Amino acid sequence: MRSRVSALLLIMAVVPLLAAAAGKVERITVHGDALVGNLAGDSPDRLVSVYLPPSYLASRGRRYPVLYLLHGFTDSDDHWFGLSGPHFVNVPTAANQVFASGSREFIIVMPNAYTRYQGSMYSNSAVTGDWEAFVAQDLVSFIDRHYRTLARRASRGLAGHSMGGYGTLRIGMKFPAVFSSLYSMNPCCLGANLQPPIQAVELAAKVQTAEDLQQAAFLTKAMVASAAAWSPNPRNPPRYFDLPVKDGAVVPDVVARWAANAPLAMIHQYIPSLRKYVAIAIEAGDQDLGDITATVRTLDQILSDNGIAHDFEIYEGDHVNRVGQRLETKVLPFFSAHLKFQ
Repeated sequence: MRSRVSALLLIMAVVPLLAAAAGKVERITVHGDALVGNLAGDSPDRLVSVYLPPSYLASRGRRYPVLYLLHGFTDSDDHWFGLSGPHFVNVPTAANQVFASGSREFIIVMPNAYTRYQGSMYSNSAVTGDWEAFVAQDLVSFIDRHYRTLARRASRGLAGHSMGGYGTLRIGMKFPAVFSSLYSMNPCCLGANLQPPIQAVELAAKVQTAEDLQQAAFLTKAMVASAAAWSPNPRNPPRYFDLPVKDGAVVPDVVARWAANAPLAMIHQYIPSLRKYVAIAIEAGDQDLGDITATVRTLDQILSDNGIAHDFEIYEGDHVNRVGQRLETKVLPFFSAHLKFQ
């Protein structure tokens, strides 16, 4: 009897050790040809966090799918990967838990998109650089060359939160040959705003220095970053962009350029591209920021009207308070189920 008890205690001691098997995090630098020459002066050499699953180092002959994960505005990869202290989400912790529970393992990659304007919007601009091509081409190519990936569309997923959720949809629509599955969390900036808030834009016009931007309110920062991404103007130094309001009056041309970057306006051109995806998921909190909840509902309706299968959920929560939990219980299992494995 005593031997059985001892054996049971040994098993109970070993199981937590097995469950706690941890992946490895590397922070590397990736050169982006697509970012060279950006007028903001940001380096085209970008820091990138890479999570390698627990079996990666031991299983030398094994190749893995890759999830490309995009962070939000004013955020960065080191926050998401737990390299800069506590945050509302921790990618390695979530991944370790998910993979210990039996989900199939994959690599997770997050580029640092924190720029001079505190966010790239994952867009294509002369000011900030071509972040679409950086993510879908430069970054993917680098990861495939330097890690044991399954270098094929069926084994690549794209996901993101807030600005990253916007980027997921934007890049996903344009690069269906690169990614096979999409998951957009709390995506910002979906709708075309034809009546920009004049006061907020006027505050953005007063931002002239890095110190001004650092001290500005969040909405003001977002206005500046959006202008850098969506209405670049190489003839307008030193910031090289136009704002949608000037001298108290709305500037229709700039408003139109911003609207052209709204996924709800763009999506109708990309329905054939979205049909190519194996799986798509979109979500928002019922107490999310601004019009995010409403625009995600609209996106769900557009996808449904066009017969595009997708997962959709409005959950109980705000913009950030459930992100860590949902990364673990929804997002990572989604890609474990839909990506192609060796």
